[in-house]
Amino acid sequence: MGEMSQDPGAVVESGRMGRVAYARIAPNEDLVHAVEKLCLAEGFRNAFVRGALGSLVDATLATQSGDVLQIRGPAVEIVSLAGEVREQGDGSLCARLSGVVADTEGRIFGGPFVPGGNMICMTFEITLEEWIPDAVG
Repeated sequence: MGEMSQDPGAVVESGRMGRVAYARIAPNEDLVHAVEKLCLAEGFRNAFVRGALGSLVDATLATQSGDVLQIRGPAVEIVSLAGEVREQGDGSLCARLSGVVADTEGRIFGGPFVPGGNMICMTFEITLEEWIPDAVG
C-alpha cells in the first residue's frame, strides 16, 4: 500500500460540535456580514454552515485569478452554500463562504462570496453549527 502524503500546510484541529442556530436573514443584508453578525449574536466564536436556502439581489464571487465576477439578478438563486466562520486574533469573526448560484437564465456560477457584494433578495434561511476547538496546551 502507498503512503499518504503529508501536506505541510494542512492543519488538523480537534474539538467538538456545539449548538445549532437556525435563522432568517432579512432582505438587503449582505450574506457574509449577516452570517458573522448571527454568530456574534449567538455567541459562536467558530461555526460551520450546515444548510441554506434563499436568493440574492446580485451575486459577487471571487475567481481563481483574483478577479471579481458579478452575476446580475434580480433573484440570483443560491444552489449550494458551504463555509465556516472563524475567530480572528483580534477577537473579530471572519466568515469564508463559497457556493454555487444560478442567474435568472439558469446559468450556473461558483466560487467564494465577496464580503459586501451579496445582498439578500427576499429572505434567506441558514443553519449554522458551532465548533468548539479543544484548548491548546
